[in-house]
This record gives sequence, C-alpha cells and structure tokens, in this order.
Amino acid sequence: MPKILGFRIQNFRVLKDVTMGRLWNAKNPKQPKNAELTPMTAVIGKNGTGKSTFFDAFGFLADCLKTDVESAFDKRGGFWRIISQGAKEPIMFEIYYREERNSQPITYEVAFDVDQQNRPYVKSERLRQRRIGQTSGPPFSFLMRMEEKGIVWKGENVGVAETEFTAQEIDRLIAKELPETEPVDLVDVRKLGITIIGALKRHPRIIAFRKFIENWYLSYFTPDAARNLPLAGSQQHLNTHGDNISNVVQFMQQNYPKQFQKILTDISSKIPGISQIDVSTSIDGRLLLIFNDNSFIEPFFAQQVSDGTLKLFAYLLMLADPNPPPFICIEEPENGLYHKLLEILAGQFREHATAKKSKSQIFITTHQPYFVNALVPAEVWILEKAKDGFSTVRRASEDAVVQGLVEEGLPLGGLWYSDYLERSGEDVC
Repeated sequence: MPKILGFRIQNFRVLKDVTMGRLWNAKNPKQPKNAELTPMTAVIGKNGTGKSTFFDAFGFLADCLKTDVESAFDKRGGFWRIISQGAKEPIMFEIYYREERNSQPITYEVAFDVDQQNRPYVKSERLRQRRIGQTSGPPFSFLMRMEEKGIVWKGENVGVAETEFTAQEIDRLIAKELPETEPVDLVDVRKLGITIIGALKRHPRIIAFRKFIENWYLSYFTPDAARNLPLAGSQQHLNTHGDNISNVVQFMQQNYPKQFQKILTDISSKIPGISQIDVSTSIDGRLLLIFNDNSFIEPFFAQQVSDGTLKLFAYLLMLADPNPPPFICIEEPENGLYHKLLEILAGQFREHATAKKSKSQIFITTHQPYFVNALVPAEVWILEKAKDGFSTVRRASEDAVVQGLVEEGLPLGGLWYSDYLERSGEDVC
C-alpha cells in the first residue's frame, strides 16, 4: 500500500517549520530508521496549536492538484492569509513517500510564492528517488522544475545526482541534450508539474504519485449533509461531506450483497440499539436511509436518528469500502459521539490501517482523551505553541517517562488529561 513515511511543512500559517516522521536526509539522532509515520497517526494538542492547520495543509495540496494553485489559495483567503507571519521564504512542503512495500521511497518537494502581480504560483518542484539497488546516499532527481522551466528523466533507473537546484542548472542540463531527458515547458506556473507531466504514460513514477494525491480522502462529514435525500443511483465512494451515504449503501447492496450484510451486522453491533440498516427508494426517485431500532416496530429514517449514529455509521461504511483511498484524513472524529464509542472507533481505524491487506493510511486530529486511550505513544504526536507563537510537534514515544507509564498499563489519554504529556516548566523551542 502507498504510505507517507514523513513530511515537512514550512511557512504555512502557525506551522512555521514542522516535521513529522522520517525524511530522507534527516540527521537527528532521535529519528532512527523506524521513525517513519505509523499506519495510523493522531495529532493532539490544545485549541489554537494548529491541529486544523495540519488537516488543511493536506487539503491545500490536494486542491492544488485538482484545480490550480491560485484557486487553492483563494479558497483560503489568499496567499497572505496563509503564509506564516513575518516569513521571508516561500511556503514549502516536502513529502517522503513509498508506493509499494519494497519500492524505493520518493521525495516530493514544492514551494509556492507570489509573482510581481501578487499572484501565487509554483516557484519550484522536485521529485527524487534512489536508484534500484541504492541503499544509501542522496536520491537522484527525476523531475526538476524552477518556475516555468523543467526537465524530466524518462525510464525507471535514471536521474541526476545531487546538484545545484536553480533555473540556470536546469538550463545547463537541457543544453546537454541527454538522451534520457526531456525538457518540459511548464508555462502555466499556477499548475503543479506533477499535474501536467503526470498525464504522460512515459513517466509512470510521476503518474503514480499524482494518483496517490488525487485519491486522498479528507473527511468534512456533517450529519446534516448525510440527511439529504439524494437521487437514486449507486456510488462507490463516500464523498467528503457524506451527502451521498445512501448512494454508497445502494452500491454495496447491488455489488457486494454478502459482504454488505456482514458489514451491516458488524456496524449494527457497534451502534447501540440498531438492528438493521437499509435503503429504500421514494416515489420521486430519492433514496431513504432506514435504521431499524430493536425497541420500536417502525423504523427511523436518517432525518430522525442522532448525529452520533450517522457519524459512526459513515466512518464504518467508509472503512468498508472495497477499494479504499490510500490516505484518509479525519479532523476530530469524536464530535457528537458518546465517549465509550471512541475507543471502539479508534480500534476500528487502527484495524483498518494495519490489516495485512490494508490500502489506507489514516491521519487524525483529536482533542478527546478517550480516543487517545486506544492509541500507543508511537502513534501520537503532540502540538504545542512555542514562545514565538508558532507550533512545534513531537512524538509521545520520544518521552521515556510517558513510554514507561504506558508500558506499565496507564492509558495514554489519561496521561494527557493529567498534563503528563505537556512540557510544563520547559521552553518549547
């Protein structure tokens, strides 16, 4: 399954410079090879520390790919509402990613700035990967882009070794007319290079990375949206707001009837009082989601059930997708849920992410100790505000005391609630 091993965000709102997981060039002795992100990762922290900003950073990159850079910034109020206060450098992202378990990781770096017309654009972009059989040393660049100039390497085992990353260097490489290279004119500087080049069949690595980001699922689920009455018509995947939940149920009924019944039994056992879930089509061709309660003869429609029931059903249905997204990002899944269901939900997320045939990595932001109780220190990252007003992030497992207390049986969420995870009396820098 595709997996993000680590990432770095710079100059994106309160995330002035934060790194989570492993990067190819990490020199920090506290970050050994096993420092990569776990299949399920949770970010915790007080209000205002940047949990929502982390979530939106992934949404921003996905929007840049699906539309264009300017639209992604405009959706968030413009470039100057996004860049960190006082920042002199561009907004930058780095993703360290592996397509398959045994494949060499790929590093994707992209920077955004504004031009003379004060319009945001892609300042630079680079994809790098070690060659087959290369176990150490810097990776080889197989895509280099500086503003509108770019060069890409054909084939699977080519690229240029670590070199100066400038427009002049790209010009020099283009002038050499190397047979394995192809110059590309990226005239539209509001478009990511991986969007344009990733449509060409002769660049399979770029295609794979582009599809990986395209298929990210960011959950903005709202119960009110799920109560809409969509027109009948099966749909395979739950959308970001969940307003097609009835269509997904219809798809599962039609295409995976045996698996769907097993799913319903599983879901019903986790939603108190619910014995069966079904869909029906109204006279005007709209889908009705029906919940049968053990205590009542007449069923309830989605418009009548609680927010928590709808939300839990949506998450479990999403996890049951026969072809799930490679990366699932969920902000505060605990909202509206009974606290005793949170550990069950966390367990379902982990079971999905760590299953032998899993295809999804899960990233969650939360501030609910009951949810954190179901996690282990390696899965939890703590956001804090430094004295300069920007956020820092660290892994709970880096604290030997916390790790030891959890190994003795104390729940991680309880330690967080009791402020054992806070750096009280220390300078956060």
